[in-house]
Amino acid sequence: MTTYIIRRLLLGIVVLIVASIFVFLMVHVLPGDPLWVVLGENYINYSQEELDELRHVYGLDKPLIGQYFDWLGSLLKGDLGESIVYQVPVIDLLKRRLPVTLNLAVLALLISTICGLGLGVIAAIRRGKWSDTVVSVGANLGITLPNFWVGIVFIYIFAYKLGWLPTYGYTSPFDDFVTHLKMLIGPVLCLSVFGMAAQTRQTRSSMLEVAHQDYIRTAWSKGLTERVIVIRHMVKNGLIPVVTTMGMQVSFMFGGAVLVETVFNIPGIGRMMADGIGMRDYPVVQGGVLLMAVVIVLTNLVVDMAYAWLDPRIRYSYR
Repeated sequence: MTTYIIRRLLLGIVVLIVASIFVFLMVHVLPGDPLWVVLGENYINYSQEELDELRHVYGLDKPLIGQYFDWLGSLLKGDLGESIVYQVPVIDLLKRRLPVTLNLAVLALLISTICGLGLGVIAAIRRGKWSDTVVSVGANLGITLPNFWVGIVFIYIFAYKLGWLPTYGYTSPFDDFVTHLKMLIGPVLCLSVFGMAAQTRQTRSSMLEVAHQDYIRTAWSKGLTERVIVIRHMVKNGLIPVVTTMGMQVSFMFGGAVLVETVFNIPGIGRMMADGIGMRDYPVVQGGVLLMAVVIVLTNLVVDMAYAWLDPRIRYSYR
């Protein structure tokens, strides 16, 4: 297991390098000049020599390969660069905005996992009945709904029409806990809809597959109660595909945060990256994507390790 973890970490480093190169190139080939954002309407008042000097200050006058290696060298020293727009280190922006995104993502992941597992188990053990039909239709519908569209509809109904919840924004729980909860309801539900639907479908499928195993039929023949059979035998042995889905949800939560935070005007990493793309703030976009890539790589490692805990028959080895 130790060898496997080390090799997976080394592979994760390769993945991060490839991701950094891809994002770096994609951001830099976008049309437009970042100095437009910095200078605003005064851009036309600067001479070409002054613009060239500013590009030299921000390192924009170097070839792409040189800019990349400069950024990579600073990254190895723990420096993600300085935001062109905000004029502050990117690491400081990430420190301020990461707790907001984690707050949304963790809550959405918990809700989607708990509700998805529960609904999936109910649909499986009540297969063919009305509860199975309702859950399956709801899960199929949840898969097809874009989270930004769900957010817009949510704002229109519960904020604009009914006036029950705030339309946008974010309040720290340390400032006003009640307002914090009200502002989280919409974005958390939007983030959790797709994950809940996917988890429900995967759990139902896994439970139905496990239900036909010999040891389940043996448990029924011994007269064990349905509760014992479901919890002790079906759930744990059917969790491996479910855990895989949970790992995939992490990447979806961070990716979906870009749209959800933009719709609800939440100052998280997703909103920061969306603004960074629009304003050509290269260091901000690169730092945000790199952070998300690190989280996803570590999540995949944890998921693989969870396989061996759930099923002792699984052993990792490289020949």
